[in-house]
Amino acid sequence: MGAFLLPLPLKALLLALTAFSLLPDLATSKHTGITRHYKFEIRHQSITRLCHTRSVVTVNGQFPGPRIIAREGDRVIVKVVNHVANNVTLHWHGIRQLRSGWADGPAYVTQCPIQTGQIYVYNFTITGQRGTLFWHAHISWLRATVYGPIVILPKRNVPYPFAKPYKEVPIIFGEWFNTDPEAIVSQALQTGAGPNVSDSYTINGLPGPLYNCSARDTFKLSVKPGKTYLLRLINAALNDELFFSIANHTLTVVEADASYTRPFKTDTILITPGQTTNVLLKTKPHFPNATFLMSARPYVTGPGSFDNSTTAGILQYHQPNSSASHSKLPLFKPTLPPLNDTSFATNFTKKLRSIANAQFPAKVPQTVDKRFFFTVGIGTSPCPKNQTCLGPNGTKLAASINNVSFIQPTTALLQAHFFRQSNGVYTTDFPNNPPFPFNYTGTPPNNSMVSNGTKVVMLPFNTNVELVMQDTSIIGLESHPLHLHGFNFFVVGQGFGNYDPKKDPSKFNLIDPVERNTVGVPSGGWVAIRFLADNPGNCSKYSTVYTYEMKP
Repeated sequence: MGAFLLPLPLKALLLALTAFSLLPDLATSKHTGITRHYKFEIRHQSITRLCHTRSVVTVNGQFPGPRIIAREGDRVIVKVVNHVANNVTLHWHGIRQLRSGWADGPAYVTQCPIQTGQIYVYNFTITGQRGTLFWHAHISWLRATVYGPIVILPKRNVPYPFAKPYKEVPIIFGEWFNTDPEAIVSQALQTGAGPNVSDSYTINGLPGPLYNCSARDTFKLSVKPGKTYLLRLINAALNDELFFSIANHTLTVVEADASYTRPFKTDTILITPGQTTNVLLKTKPHFPNATFLMSARPYVTGPGSFDNSTTAGILQYHQPNSSASHSKLPLFKPTLPPLNDTSFATNFTKKLRSIANAQFPAKVPQTVDKRFFFTVGIGTSPCPKNQTCLGPNGTKLAASINNVSFIQPTTALLQAHFFRQSNGVYTTDFPNNPPFPFNYTGTPPNNSMVSNGTKVVMLPFNTNVELVMQDTSIIGLESHPLHLHGFNFFVVGQGFGNYDPKKDPSKFNLIDPVERNTVGVPSGGWVAIRFLADNPGNCSKYSTVYTYEMKP
């Protein structure tokens, strides 16, 4: 299980993976769309779920937050005003940020946080993307409540590569905590153990009828018979990959991470934290005289604790000439895969392919200039003196890549580079390969201690990059979703066991691999991606979040 995608004080590893250069004046950048203005007020709002009321950090008092709607080619300007005591940044997850790296949003990476009473304006143009993405807070665990959808429509008069849907509905999965998530993170940092899990999952902020004291807090989607609906699915949960299904209905996958895919039908989808998936829902031709649960619950790997509950919404059919109550109709429930169904997860991800036609080509790098091999997993750090730690053998759990656990700086990395003041902020010696090779998915080494540092990789502009990410068994095998900021990439291969650089590349798909910005490293396996480092000035990074402690 494991994972989401932010370099938080709690957990995360950052790797800068592209060339840096001076950013051009955004006012001179060319775009073909219009400018869309939004104002986000960061405020506390009293919200009740599961019979627990607490003050949560929100945008404009909404949970989830407001929807960003734009077309490909539009410029988006978001004025953020921070009225809370917490430092805040916002990340526009999946937006490529071409020549607008300052607007990406991760705290202490591309910007310093927005402090209490401060205003920050995010300014970026959506280039070459259409589909569904989302935005979220990118500091600590504020993203537990600070998130919302990004809907990117095609340019005007440009159709979808599928039949135009009757309606489009964002569905965003999240979590609800009866206690303050910031207190949970603080406790985990102090003890070095995994943080407490959520009290429920949510669909559009609502837990649904399967939880106690939650029948009224249920998302309901009213549909008409014989229509096609585009569901824009977003996983904004902190750590958990989710299965999702609608009882007695089939979904057609048509897009992943704002890139069109070759359509395929499925009863259930798997969606990793940070991923988005657009699906077509074809409703029944006639009123079915029934209602249907649409449910989500976790896909579980690894030894960590998890929320094993199920969130649900209700799909109900519109009855134009009836006053009968939907509550009196039969309610059908979907059959979701078992919690640990790795076979389903593997088969689902293998079905994802790019359209790879003349209109939407799959520009997969056919040659490689730079190769990286990253081990991803959980290790340990020593317990500070005069402190009790609850990790293995009195240590603190720590995530790492190539045995490096990220130390968050106090100066934003992009700022340090821009002003040529990187000395003492970061070093450029991040290892290309594991410093200590071992049987990555077999018996773990005796020494589980990680090293610590703020290290980056510098790449020349237009470098073709191949990166293989390998799960490790040091603390326990588990899936690790990872997100690359500022770039899309192609998932050219994956498998189980240890990656074999002599045999596995011959199986890579270099024709029509799926294009994504977030991918799950399989539990006990590996995934290979390729991308072109064509975004100068962007301080891009791989970041991964685990339910384990990292260096503050």
